[in-house]
Amino acid sequence: MIEAQKPSVLFVCVHNAGRSQMATGWLRELAGGRVEVRSAGSMPADQINPVAVDAMREVGIDITAEQPKVLTTEAVQASDVVITMGCGDACPFFPGKRYEDWKLEDPAGQGIESVRPIRDEIKGRVETLLAELLG
Repeated sequence: MIEAQKPSVLFVCVHNAGRSQMATGWLRELAGGRVEVRSAGSMPADQINPVAVDAMREVGIDITAEQPKVLTTEAVQASDVVITMGCGDACPFFPGKRYEDWKLEDPAGQGIESVRPIRDEIKGRVETLLAELLG
């Protein structure tokens, strides 16, 4: 029996510092190794949003080791599902990929009280995505 290839997901936002990093953290945590996860930004920031790190730490997920990465064509081509978060026209498009655009508020420059609901909304969307990917 040939083992099915793990589904792969790429989360893309402009700076790869907040939303896409929280989504990556959630998917890694909830998928338990059953899904390959990547994230990138069309214009990556210098570092992850510290408030996003704090918000994830509150739910027991450590994303401090992550670094914003530049979005590459290869990353998109290697992914089954590409989830964009407000990067608009900067997000590359390839036929045959599954695309979703998650309209999420940008946590940049916001306090923890504003970031928690974004974090929780991302969790719900990641749970739905996981159910669709893993059946």
